[in-house]
Amino acid sequence: MGVVPGVLPAVDDYLGLLRRIHEHLRPTTYVEIGVHEGASLALAAPGTRSVGIDPAPSVRPPLPPDTTVLQETSDAAFSGDELSRLLDGRPVALAFIDGLHLFECALRDFIAVERRCTPSSTILVHDCYPRDEVTSARDRTTVFWSGDVWKLVLCLAEFRPDLQVAVADVVPTGLAIVRGLDPASDVLCRPYDDLCVRFVGLGYDAVSEDKPRHLRLVPGDWPTVRALLTAWARSHAAPA
Repeated sequence: MGVVPGVLPAVDDYLGLLRRIHEHLRPTTYVEIGVHEGASLALAAPGTRSVGIDPAPSVRPPLPPDTTVLQETSDAAFSGDELSRLLDGRPVALAFIDGLHLFECALRDFIAVERRCTPSSTILVHDCYPRDEVTSARDRTTVFWSGDVWKLVLCLAEFRPDLQVAVADVVPTGLAIVRGLDPASDVLCRPYDDLCVRFVGLGYDAVSEDKPRHLRLVPGDWPTVRALLTAWARSHAAPA
């Protein structure tokens, strides 16, 4: 069966949802942490200035023309002014965090990205709805492994109730969508070390009894996610 012109295919996984989000938001700037083979970075639409960050990328598909890959860690990329230069001084409109699968790294990346956003920007975080205890542990013992990035959702829910956070139920391990950002906030960076101590030691049993509620799961179909994005955008629209 062929693809009907003008009709997008169903969302089957996080890449399918990421493509839909790009096409819906049409961000002027896009930053991706954790490029790997480039499958997600290649989804940026024409007209988007994209920067990927990865210390050891192995890009396979052709990337959009207005795309740069910084071959360095995210800590290094955010410490200087090269990222700002590559974005022509503009804020980050859309970001996708898919770097090291550890809570403290995801939190650090989130803090750094939010500083470069606006209240209307969107941050996406991969691996926020784990399959099970073994594959969501901090130590990798399986071929498939998503790590403990899911703890970021718990952290944001408790310490940043001002944010709008939902985790779309897409394979393999969900996609968190965060809106209502505040680039001036220091609520996460000030107690960063204390947050790491608290959440790094948290066990899977903290969410296992009611994982959908604790991790703010919503259906991963496009109509549901589009409605969320639209509602959130309206709530942050400038008054007439």
